[in-house]
Amino acid sequence: MIVTLTAHPALDRSVALDAALRPGEVQPGAPGREDAGGKGMNVARAIRGAGHEVLAVLPLASDDPYAALLAATGACAYVVPVAGHTRVNLTLTDPAGVTTKINLPGAALSPAEAAQMIQTVAAASEGAEWLVLAGSLPPGVSDDFYVHVIDAVRERWGAAAPRIAVDTSGAALAAVVERGRPDLIKPNEDELAELAVVALET
Repeated sequence: MIVTLTAHPALDRSVALDAALRPGEVQPGAPGREDAGGKGMNVARAIRGAGHEVLAVLPLASDDPYAALLAATGACAYVVPVAGHTRVNLTLTDPAGVTTKINLPGAALSPAEAAQMIQTVAAASEGAEWLVLAGSLPPGVSDDFYVHVIDAVRERWGAAAPRIAVDTSGAALAAVVERGRPDLIKPNEDELAELAVVALET
């Protein structure tokens, strides 16, 4: 089994415009699709689609519209109750394929909610082969949040702890590499250059 953590889920909403985006004007658009997003959830869907067992952990309010989209994925999920609602990522696409993205901020997690999420991930990791920590961190948690998750999982399960993969960026990635000792990281070239303090020539 593989466990994924989506600490900062997003409701991904797309709209198809009938013409090029005209800032400052009102123009019609056709509803595209809505998906339960966030990098960890995207990973969970891919794992499930490949026929493997996956357990997704994420924060979610009971009245959040994200819940219906999550249920539609069919993924097995451990939900950590929180007060705030999931952020929305809006994608506008015109007939020529030009895309404009608008990403709204997510709700901040309280210290108690963050602590509960760490405990839930540690409990969910029993018997797992891999734990995937993927995506950005929500407001309200420190840059080393993933480090605390890793420490809690390894402290609880010792030699039986799952291998840990991390896909994040910026200060969160730097903290994981410095102190978390993950088994796998997946930076892109820009993230790797930032981590190594190397300027890309092209």
